Amino acid sequence: MDEELPQLTNFILPSGGQASAFLHVARSTCRRAERAVVPLVQSGSVHTDVGVFMNRLSDYLFTAARIAAKRAGKEEVCYQKS
Repeated sequence: MDEELPQLTNFILPSGGQASAFLHVARSTCRRAERAVVPLVQSGSVHTDVGVFMNRLSDYLFTAARIAAKRAGKEEVCYQKS
């Protein structure tokens, strides 16, 4: 999937049309769940692979959002420090 996208040189803001926006929301939800899983992994309540899976899923959703924006012909909005 990454081969289709330009390399990131800046942080980007969630943008890029409706499909991309939904994927960014899904990613932020996944990241919240990932943060909730970390203590469970550390305590041994769940297998470490659960944490790895959550991390990879959020990476996938980020890439999918970028691809959705590109296919929709939308520009990615770069973060500008104020």
